Amino acid sequence: MSEQAIADTTQEIAANLPYLRRYARALTGQQETGDRYAAATLEAILSDRSLYADDLGPKVALFRVFHAIWSSSGMPVDAQGEIGLAARAQKRLSKLTENTREALLLHTIEEFTVAQVSQVMQVDQSEARQFIDTGVAEMNDAMSGKVLIIEDEAVIAMDLETIVADMGHRVTGIARTETEALDLAATDQPELILSDIQLADGSSGIDAVNRLLARDGDRPVIFITAFPERLLTGKGPEPAFLISKPYLEEQVRSAVSQAMFFASTETLS
Repeated sequence: MSEQAIADTTQEIAANLPYLRRYARALTGQQETGDRYAAATLEAILSDRSLYADDLGPKVALFRVFHAIWSSSGMPVDAQGEIGLAARAQKRLSKLTENTREALLLHTIEEFTVAQVSQVMQVDQSEARQFIDTGVAEMNDAMSGKVLIIEDEAVIAMDLETIVADMGHRVTGIARTETEALDLAATDQPELILSDIQLADGSSGIDAVNRLLARDGDRPVIFITAFPERLLTGKGPEPAFLISKPYLEEQVRSAVSQAMFFASTETLS
């Protein structure tokens, strides 16, 4: 392989690595664990360049190598020794039909087509479609909980509230600012937070979430933003669930259902 071809491949992988880290964290529930899988993926490509199928496109090729490693390791990650959200999540994930959650995440959050999901997972398209449909059904039936929405655009906030409520969850409130979010959470603590990044008074949804988690304890968060590049930098912890505006209802429903696996109370079953 020429030096230029190696350089091009390196650039392709670097551009898609933040998305792989997000996906890996969503699967494992922990950035550190997810990053170990991402690192193993890079090491595999470095040791055997043929694993990276250029003809599939950069993102599909990268995720395909990841999935070969993920599948061979006995997915999902063993929760032995883990505590808190990760352990609870993995306990619940073990009850799902094999491959459904992976397919659902790939299709809805990472926005792969069914054909691309089949390429990543190396299964027939019909099987990939079945995984996705089964995942949707199992996630929707899995659990319900309390959701706080942090969003300053009234129309979007109402739409999110409708989606969440239609799924059987209870919206504890809609906050337009950081202060409102902290006040609402203190009154009725949510098990999941949906948050925009830029809020009405110029405050940051990220700051609001960080202060809320520091005060009330860990819980899953879904960021819905027109500026995903602010969070998907490839450096430091990144959100397991990040949806770009404009969003699709299917994306929100999938992210909410998946995030509920990381809810912090045992009352969700």
